[in-house]
Amino acid sequence: FLSHFENAPRIHVFTAVKAGGKNDPASNTGLAHYLEHMMFKGNQYFGTKDYPEEKKLLDSIEQLFNQYAQLTDPDARKALYKTIDEVSNTAATFAIPNEYDKMIALLGGKGLNAYTTEDRTVYTVDIPANEVERFLTLEGKRFKQIVNRLFHTELEAVYEEKNRSLDNDNWKMQEALYSGLFKEHPYGTQTVIGTIDHLKNPSITEIINYFNTYYVPNNMAVIMAGDIILDETFLLVKKNFSYMKSKKVPKMTFEDETPLAQKVVVEVVGPSEESLTMGYRVPNALSKDADLVKLVDLILANSSAGLIDLNMVKAQKCIQAYCSPELLKERGLHYFGGSPNEGQSLEELESLFYAQLDLLKSGDFDMDLVKSIVLNKKVDEIRQFESYQGTAYALMDAFVMENTWSKELAALDNMQKYTKQDVIDFANKYYVDGHIVVYKRKGEKEEVQKVDKPEITKVEVNRGKTSPFVAKILATKSNSITPQLIDYSKEIE
Repeated sequence: FLSHFENAPRIHVFTAVKAGGKNDPASNTGLAHYLEHMMFKGNQYFGTKDYPEEKKLLDSIEQLFNQYAQLTDPDARKALYKTIDEVSNTAATFAIPNEYDKMIALLGGKGLNAYTTEDRTVYTVDIPANEVERFLTLEGKRFKQIVNRLFHTELEAVYEEKNRSLDNDNWKMQEALYSGLFKEHPYGTQTVIGTIDHLKNPSITEIINYFNTYYVPNNMAVIMAGDIILDETFLLVKKNFSYMKSKKVPKMTFEDETPLAQKVVVEVVGPSEESLTMGYRVPNALSKDADLVKLVDLILANSSAGLIDLNMVKAQKCIQAYCSPELLKERGLHYFGGSPNEGQSLEELESLFYAQLDLLKSGDFDMDLVKSIVLNKKVDEIRQFESYQGTAYALMDAFVMENTWSKELAALDNMQKYTKQDVIDFANKYYVDGHIVVYKRKGEKEEVQKVDKPEITKVEVNRGKTSPFVAKILATKSNSITPQLIDYSKEIE
């Protein structure tokens, strides 16, 4: 997906994969997220000074981890991990760490990052307009192969992320919400970051299988928005990614969720201030009612004139109150959250939310005001598309959520077509007794199991070295960016 902008000599790039935590095997959760980390380590083309020799050791490490996962005796596991550590240290002598990151920096890239959610894995960076060719040469090689280099040292970073999540009250509230609402789907039965047991028994073999299964051209997209020449850029993408061969991507099917007969209350205890989260099941992102979910959300809260804004926040009946839809590809939820006033109970705050939902169900809201709210959102969207970064994100999101671009642009216009009765009928259908309420109580948190970090010897790597592939790219010259001088009498309107 390519979009041309002339407001800056830069390009925002997303490389998106339509697979995330939900695609992890139930027996190896956390794979998609861990794979994301490993995509920055290079492969046979860069990040190494001698791949054939390094590969012998990496293959050995892969098999050692497979053996490690089969062991249950603590002493036997510790002994085998010592061997993994020793072989990994030898393998590290061939590694050139952070070569990809350094290369992006030398090209003038900024904002290099990646993230994994339930439905997607996305890699992103912002590059100068004159570095398209060198960047795509590097990126094409990057996605040609995954090599799990410096694997056991990267485990430390993933373990730290998991341990931080176990200490985070908001994270625990979200997990309680998802697990309560989605009992028949990986959205609720597993987490993107993975379980403790699975993280303690990582499988390099399964990560490679995941990469070979989902990192295929019919399941990926390169999105570039900025100061690009469309035809030339398209040909460069084609040239550098033409090696990819389409494969059939496994189709996942799930049972429908069993309706919740009544309200389910979950309590989370931790040191942060008390707060409340409520969640209702609503249609998913691919449903014909997805735009109606977003409209209902705007009626309830739009930061200025929603029912929650006026009757709770501006009326000072609580410190904070908000709502937001989370529309995933196969499930949807509408969550409500807030913080109580001093001396106010979470149950009292909960009742205030129910009062706003009752107004929605009875039609006690101004539909003319709703139309104004939607128009304001349209202005926000126009502003988003005035930015090359905003356009790149919208294109990426449409691809991942399997939305046509025309449908993406028409969403707010569609909201204008709904009647008050449509809203009333929706509210009475979905905001029912069967929902989840999470009370975040303030107090001493329960002692939770953490991921114990194994003993890892500090590795010696080849800092300052450069692989032949990267040296070749650096030797290639890029055209200079020519300044564009503005004639104010012609350009300003």
